[in-house]
Amino acid sequence: MATGMTIQQTMSSSQPFSPEEIEAGRLMFAAPWGFATAASSLASLPAMTGLEVAFAGRSNVGKSSLINALTGQNALARTSHTPGRTQDLIFFSAGGTLTFVDMPGYGYAAVGKDKVAAWTGLIHDFLRGRANLARVLVLIDARHGLKDTDKPVLDTLDRAAVSYQVVLTKVDETKKAALDDTVAAVAAALKKRPAAFPDLVLTSSRTGAGLPELRASLARLIAERAPG
Repeated sequence: MATGMTIQQTMSSSQPFSPEEIEAGRLMFAAPWGFATAASSLASLPAMTGLEVAFAGRSNVGKSSLINALTGQNALARTSHTPGRTQDLIFFSAGGTLTFVDMPGYGYAAVGKDKVAAWTGLIHDFLRGRANLARVLVLIDARHGLKDTDKPVLDTLDRAAVSYQVVLTKVDETKKAALDDTVAAVAAALKKRPAAFPDLVLTSSRTGAGLPELRASLARLIAERAPG
């Protein structure tokens, strides 16, 4: 198991975070986050206000668990061991500038193929057309690395010029040597992708590894995008 990770080990970053940014991230997520709305189609999407950060990834990669861990609320986003439980775009907010969007998992899901195709289309349409989408966090299971099912979403984001950042999940379930190999392989693949954010975040929703850095990254994003 990968245990005892330091800040340097939890984020591959060319722009280290200052203590002030770490604290800004903590404060941003100390607010009471709650469910805002859900959308099952483009027509039912809420109005575009503030900035949105979407969580994308294969089914059962840990999107809901990461949202819960970031906000410190165990039951904010519904988690399940059954792939395909999240079938809508789920919006969460703390009443400030930032809104989270929990997206349906792509790839395998325990539902019919027609339904999978419908929400996969919704994912791609949303990623292409949401003007206030500031960043997409693409979650990758650290035990498995990038898979063929990840490539269509990355291709969509590259074509739409939507900034995205890869977040490796479940690093506590990965041995250090294997984790190092995965980090190197993913980083090499992202160098070929124009919209990919250069830094990888290594996280564990169970142990909290990497969460302060991810919070700080999002706080930095908000600060950079603030008017004036």
